[in-house]
Amino acid sequence: MKVIFVGAGPGDPDLLTVKAQRLLRQCRICVYAGSLVSPEVVGLVPKDAALHDSASMTLEQIEAVFVSGQQQNTDVIRLHTGDPAIYGAIREQMNVLDRLGIDYEVVPGVSSFQAAAAALKTELTAPEIAQTIILSRTSGRTPMPAKQELAELARTESTLCLFLSVHKLATVADELIPYYGADCPIGVIFRASWPDEMIVEGTLTDIAPKVTEAGITKTAMIIVGPALSRDIPVSKLYHRHFSHGYRSADGSAETSDGAES
Repeated sequence: MKVIFVGAGPGDPDLLTVKAQRLLRQCRICVYAGSLVSPEVVGLVPKDAALHDSASMTLEQIEAVFVSGQQQNTDVIRLHTGDPAIYGAIREQMNVLDRLGIDYEVVPGVSSFQAAAAALKTELTAPEIAQTIILSRTSGRTPMPAKQELAELARTESTLCLFLSVHKLATVADELIPYYGADCPIGVIFRASWPDEMIVEGTLTDIAPKVTEAGITKTAMIIVGPALSRDIPVSKLYHRHFSHGYRSADGSAETSDGAES
């Protein structure tokens, strides 16, 4: 018996991994984040399986389900939105399982920041502009560590993907402008990959009123950085003067024995 932490992906059931689909269709006990996981994803679980919505549960109540699975010698699927390793609070659950002597594994999922980038039809890295992606959030009831406040992260001028922060968007924009500039592109994606997905794009100057007008107050990803610009340098990857193990500098391909084709 083991507990399997499964990433449910961002919302669209077609973005579930093959392994996640198989595990859900076979599971007998499932604890899922009902406020965040798509009903279509939960619907893959057999109708006669035991379902527990973690939205109203405490850690102790979740532990009781783990113990029940142990007593029945039945695997428990712990279904998390997106990828379990990102803001999934799985470490504390793993600590419980370590204490109980219950084995566990993690099945990764597509994160909402990836689905948001896909919705924007953009790349998060750009040659000579941004080669670093930072996943973070703003402070709320859980404060940010002192060295990870938004201003500290902004100094790097990396691409920022901010979770759980759209309700503070105006403050976010004000804090980022000194580092990214008022005209830096930004996108806010509400419920990326869901049927009611909504995309709002703008600059750090005008994004807050646009998002307010759209009525977005939660469940949205913020992506900001100069890499979102359509005007970026061309990478060396496909440049005819750039050589690597599979192509010579003039653009001709090489065969397995090193001869040009």
